[in-house]
Amino acid sequence: MEWQPDEQGLQQVLQLLKDSQSPNTVTQRAVQQKLEQLNQFPDFNNFLIFVLTRLKSEDEPTRSLSGLILKNNVKAHYQNFPSQVADFIKQECLNNIGDPSPLIRATIGILITTIASKGELQTWPELLPQLCNLLNSEDYNTCEGSFGALQKICEDSSELLDSDALNRPLNIMIPKFLQFFKHCSPKIRSHAIACVNQFIIGRAQALMDNIDTFIESLFALAADEDSEVRKNVCRALVMLLEVRVDRLIPHMHSIIQYMLQRTQDPDENVALEACEFWLTLAEQPICKEMLSGHLAQLIPILVNGMRYSEIDIILLKGDVEEDEAVPDSDQDIKPRFHKSRTVTLQHEGLEGEEGEDTEDDEDDDDDDTLSDWNLRKCSAAALDVLANVFRDELLPHLLPLLKGLLFHPDWVIKESGILVLGAIAEGCMQGMVPYLPELIPHLIQCLCDKKALVRSIACWTLSRYAHWVVSQPPDSYLKPLMTELLKRILDGNKRVQEAACSAFATLEEEACTELVPYLSFILDTLVFAFGKYQHKNLLILYDAIGTLADSVGHHLNQPEYIQKLMPPLIAKWNELKDEDKDLFPLLECLSSVATALQSGFLPYCEPVYQRCVTLVQKTLAQAMMYNQHPDQYEAPDKDFMIVALDLLSGLAEGLGGHVDQLVARSNIMTLLFQCMQDTMPEVRQSSFALLGDLTKACFLHVKPCIAEFMPILGLNLNPEFISVCNNATWAIGEISMQMGAEMQPYVGLVLPNLVEIINRPNTPKTLLENTAITIGRLGYVCPQEVAPQLQHFIRPWCTSLRNIRDNEEKDSAFRGICVMIGVNPAGVVQDFIFFCDAVASWVSPKDDLRDMFYKILHGFKDQVGEENWQQFSEQFPPLLKERLSACYGV
Repeated sequence: MEWQPDEQGLQQVLQLLKDSQSPNTVTQRAVQQKLEQLNQFPDFNNFLIFVLTRLKSEDEPTRSLSGLILKNNVKAHYQNFPSQVADFIKQECLNNIGDPSPLIRATIGILITTIASKGELQTWPELLPQLCNLLNSEDYNTCEGSFGALQKICEDSSELLDSDALNRPLNIMIPKFLQFFKHCSPKIRSHAIACVNQFIIGRAQALMDNIDTFIESLFALAADEDSEVRKNVCRALVMLLEVRVDRLIPHMHSIIQYMLQRTQDPDENVALEACEFWLTLAEQPICKEMLSGHLAQLIPILVNGMRYSEIDIILLKGDVEEDEAVPDSDQDIKPRFHKSRTVTLQHEGLEGEEGEDTEDDEDDDDDDTLSDWNLRKCSAAALDVLANVFRDELLPHLLPLLKGLLFHPDWVIKESGILVLGAIAEGCMQGMVPYLPELIPHLIQCLCDKKALVRSIACWTLSRYAHWVVSQPPDSYLKPLMTELLKRILDGNKRVQEAACSAFATLEEEACTELVPYLSFILDTLVFAFGKYQHKNLLILYDAIGTLADSVGHHLNQPEYIQKLMPPLIAKWNELKDEDKDLFPLLECLSSVATALQSGFLPYCEPVYQRCVTLVQKTLAQAMMYNQHPDQYEAPDKDFMIVALDLLSGLAEGLGGHVDQLVARSNIMTLLFQCMQDTMPEVRQSSFALLGDLTKACFLHVKPCIAEFMPILGLNLNPEFISVCNNATWAIGEISMQMGAEMQPYVGLVLPNLVEIINRPNTPKTLLENTAITIGRLGYVCPQEVAPQLQHFIRPWCTSLRNIRDNEEKDSAFRGICVMIGVNPAGVVQDFIFFCDAVASWVSPKDDLRDMFYKILHGFKDQVGEENWQQFSEQFPPLLKERLSACYGV
């Protein structure tokens, strides 16, 4: 007997569906409660599917809503549905996939895919064959409804469809989909391509077997009159370029011609998909050879795409100049992510390459409030990557255009020219240098343009040339640029404030101590902005202040500067509650300020220190409650604890020995013991950084805990979590230097892991260097325990430390190696050339360390005899030979 609803129940369900469309929140709440009660009755779901598929007399929104409530029930409780209910729902879906209403077809499609994604593809074997069969239906609605459902299944379960678990249904599905590329309905053609597209990136075997047919079918649709079809064709070609470029190469010139056309498609969605092609092509090794002949056509098209559209300008309120008094809404503010402390070493190359993310966000100041990705951004990103491929070869195609754009009377065109100039800054820097003396003053002038969108893009573009500006005499460009940027930080337009603040932070990083003469002026501006900024830009202001502190360092430690800067920061600090996420950027900022001010921070350190300890304590307590009673308590946001630990590290590093009093009066060591065992890697990472900093600043308080801490440190020497492992390694090295010979009982806990890490292939540079330093330091304090292992690590040890600058860490590590060679000279014989090379990497070792090197080199030479030494040193590169002979007379 087929299930039939009883009339009274049906009326009740319909009334409920009607009520749930009411705008009244009280009614809404009552509906939610009623739904939860009804969910206790399994055949409530039968009523829901019945309304969706059978009650054609009802209005569509009500029927569709019934299906969506059922979908949520399936998501939450499907495993508890009795089998007859599940079967009834499945059968109804398949029987009604061709409902005349597009809304109902789509709802049924969503319901089918929700059931399928609950792991039910395996237990619903007739689903795929039936849907594929229904594609052949004479009835358009049935064909379109089935395709809609199939497309959603392909999106959700692409991997499963290409697996043995279902006997590889793709072998039948892909050829079937390809037949529909020629269908008379554009909607069906579009579904068919979209289905196949799901399998390109995963290189599904069934698709690879039909790849040539697929590519031919795509070419046949190239000029389709339907924009959705063209969009899917472009998307397919972009993905094929990523995974099967070999198949496209024979047709590449016609594909490029096609994409040039499509990037100018009247439909912006098609143009955006096509524009992705240039971004993807730029990453392919064949890019240069394939595109060289087409640059003259491509460049103007990309430049054209970089203009704001009229809709953009309306959405961006491009005509609103002064909005600084308008409060920000919460959704304007993107979530920020705190980058936890990772301990890194200084390298020979003085550029900030270590630990810096050189991958800046493309066009990062630009149109955040728009849909995140649009033709303007994509065109700018494509120009940026192509500039990095073609370098100055791009300029002959660009310079004639740029002249016309940058001085154009229409602000929209001028604005796009400034964006172009910024986009090519990285790739075409060399070729642009001759024009910069004329362009930079023009851009600085654009900072005063009457249009806010021109002012804000000028900030960004100037920041992309900051490196060049700083390399010139300061009065020529740095001073005028800084003067104007600081005015823009106080602009009346929020977008300009934001762009100026970000650009100024970039300038600070490039200029470093060049800014010292202007500090008073800079601080006046930044402090004034505190009173002026709305919520979102305050967060960027903190960053600019923190970057300033990082850039000028101890030069900030002057009474007049501290007087300006600290009161407003501390006022904010006191204003914010412990659970306010705005504490993150403020804590990061204070961390940089504390490190720069050193003893100058002392008057402010007590409340800051106390609050950080409280934040850690609160978070740990909340985590404990949550672990014991997950139903009653919420999980804590551990970022509060991570950021607080990092600020404590900043205090320990800045205040050095002065932090002693604060540590003595708090339970930080107990808290640290808990944090070091937290399940979240970022918490452990920051704990080990703090442990290392406290070890350097006030070992007296760390020492009593060493017996408890060392086993935990040993457990975290696990390169699966690179940064955790890195900081644990560094902390062990710092502890060794303080413990001296008392480190002996712990060597066995950590040495085997360290030796394993230093010998692993593909270990990141930072971790290798820290591991080498720590092994050297362990060997320095406990040579008898470490030296027997010498031959197992000496070669990677030498190669990883030759690139870091002379510093304390390097000094202690090399002393350790020398002492160990003294204990176990045989351990180094095999790899002595690497040791020679590492010694030669020192620019100016301390005298006693130089003596140690001298003794080892001469000892080895005397040991093997003059003749063997000659043969041995013949293998040296000329530079190494010179260095050793000049410095050590060997």
